[in-house]
Amino acid sequence: MRQTVTLNPNDNVAVALEALPSGSQVGDLCIQQAIPAGHKYATCNISPGQSIIKYGLPIGIAQIDIPAGHHIHDHNLATALGQVDYQEWAEPNITVRTTDPVSFHGYQRSAGRVAIRNEIWIINTVACVNQTANRLAERGNQLLLPEFKQVDGFHAFPHPYGCSQLGDDLDATQKILAGLVNHPHAAGVLVLGLGCENNRMESQLKSVHPDKMKTVRFFNTQDVQDEMEDGLDALRELAATIDLQYRTSVDSSRLILGMKCGGSDGFSGITANPLLGRLADKHAQMGGTVLLTEVPEMFGAESLLLSRCATSQIHKELGEMVNEFKDYFRAHAQPISENPSPGNKDGGITTLEEKSLGCVQKGGTQSLIKQIVPYGGVADPGLGGIALINGPGNDGVSTTALTCAGANIVLFTTGRGTPLGGPAPTLKIATNSDLQSRKPSWIDFDAGQLISKGVSLDELSEQLFELVIQVSSGDLQARNELNGYREIAIWKTGVTL
Repeated sequence: MRQTVTLNPNDNVAVALEALPSGSQVGDLCIQQAIPAGHKYATCNISPGQSIIKYGLPIGIAQIDIPAGHHIHDHNLATALGQVDYQEWAEPNITVRTTDPVSFHGYQRSAGRVAIRNEIWIINTVACVNQTANRLAERGNQLLLPEFKQVDGFHAFPHPYGCSQLGDDLDATQKILAGLVNHPHAAGVLVLGLGCENNRMESQLKSVHPDKMKTVRFFNTQDVQDEMEDGLDALRELAATIDLQYRTSVDSSRLILGMKCGGSDGFSGITANPLLGRLADKHAQMGGTVLLTEVPEMFGAESLLLSRCATSQIHKELGEMVNEFKDYFRAHAQPISENPSPGNKDGGITTLEEKSLGCVQKGGTQSLIKQIVPYGGVADPGLGGIALINGPGNDGVSTTALTCAGANIVLFTTGRGTPLGGPAPTLKIATNSDLQSRKPSWIDFDAGQLISKGVSLDELSEQLFELVIQVSSGDLQARNELNGYREIAIWKTGVTL
């Protein structure tokens, strides 16, 4: 096993793949300070004010003299982030290759969409009926699931919003909830309201696709005598309808993959995120669509994305989205470089530029960016390639946004580990094999094999793609499904009355 890795010939740092004690020898270089696994050290003498280069691009500025072999982290490296004046769009230097898709067994839905689950979702317009929704889902799974064999499950997604919201804040809540109602995995939907909330039932239902209304039932609990009885009747009616649906052969190009990272460490940009990038390129070459979000984790890596925009309009929209997100931070008197989190830093990530350059690798390198989607919006699956979804990096919020934008499955890389799951199957990909061995009940796939076993990126991407097909066909469940971990989070930006 290699002890270290230099990720680009232009880098002036290397990453320790295992803990390096002070005095150890790496090639011709003597390590002068202990370097934890996943952390960086200088491969040459670096002067104050000089850029620290990783992935071939700057990740910040040296604050003091850093001799070769010394640890580089937040004690001697600072961010250099700011507002970016983007250059004019240029035709991407990418040769788009095409390959034939494979097939999986899924469900054909209206408007050309496909599903990999045949579920009934309970979506509540307001937090006041959270527990009513939860109880109905529990009763549906206990009483109805044994009877209706083609129904994969009943699921509720409680949230704290829907009342005391105004303007853009209320609009965002309605869009996210509408994205869930319209999602293809929700073969049937019960929309549950209270009756006096700002998020009026009639307003929420306006966003439901007309074809979807055939399998949507709704009522306000204030308007019925026994909400549990009426709710269970509605669930039974929906179950009887969708119990007639069966899996058929579907081209994998119609799958929408959401790419997400959370709890990153120093290996995220070396193993799991490049692995997802390889899979993203493969899927796009088959005509599929890949979704990325976490806009604050594009800060410092914008150039890599801007160079892949399919048109000048997409280039303009991407630049505006990133700079507007920076303005959002400033409007709340927060530094745009506040990320990475304490856990990220413990794992070896120092600046947001460094985190971002590792993060955007999930989108590959050989696929065009075809669309920019607003928060709460839905990606056009007919365009293929990469779609960027506006939204923050918060794990719950971004996973929810990917689902509402149409993701059939979310591939979630993690170096620290998390049990979180979204409404769609959420595959956890470990950046290191130690995490896989410590938390097997959370982790679906070990990308650390790139280092621990020397498995090639091509071989590992084939294994991961096969896992995606198995989960999509219903042959396997994601760990979050097996554990019953499904939740949503909505981005709140406005006032609460």
